[in-house]
Amino acid sequence: MRKEFLASGRGGQGILLLGHVLGLAVAKYTELYVTGTESYDSETRGGDSKIDLIIADRPDELDYFKVRRAGIALFMYPDQMLKYKHLVRPDATVFLDTTFCTEPAVETWEVVKAPYTDIAEKELGAHVVANMVALGHVIKRTGLIPPDAVVSSIQEVVRRRWVSIDIKAFKKGLSLP
Repeated sequence: MRKEFLASGRGGQGILLLGHVLGLAVAKYTELYVTGTESYDSETRGGDSKIDLIIADRPDELDYFKVRRAGIALFMYPDQMLKYKHLVRPDATVFLDTTFCTEPAVETWEVVKAPYTDIAEKELGAHVVANMVALGHVIKRTGLIPPDAVVSSIQEVVRRRWVSIDIKAFKKGLSLP
């Protein structure tokens, strides 16, 4: 089993934190292997932000640290979806934050839509936890790793004052259809 996961959005949407949380969850709380990388523009807010994770059940399947043909992708903003669509397989499962993304860039993608940012703002009172709402939805729909692994990782990675709301946001994502 080898899965390539790409997540992208704008700076300030928590893409890098999502990558840290998921990467640690895989490495420390499952029997799987993970490698990856992150890239971001120099702007504090608004520039491109992207994480690439390769998850496998054997170390020899981690032949490269960047996504080449992601089978799972999350796009939190349309500009990055257009910019990175070439890294996503035509038959991929693609999650879109419909707060900003209305239509997929590739017609053949299996698209899963939810207004992650709107949910975070309106139901949890903090737009900055949209990343964890999205991560919960990805985990629920893909079964990539057990949800408890992500919760343990959130408790370890996230600043103490945000742990409770990030877990709540993650669980909200798990409850989405």
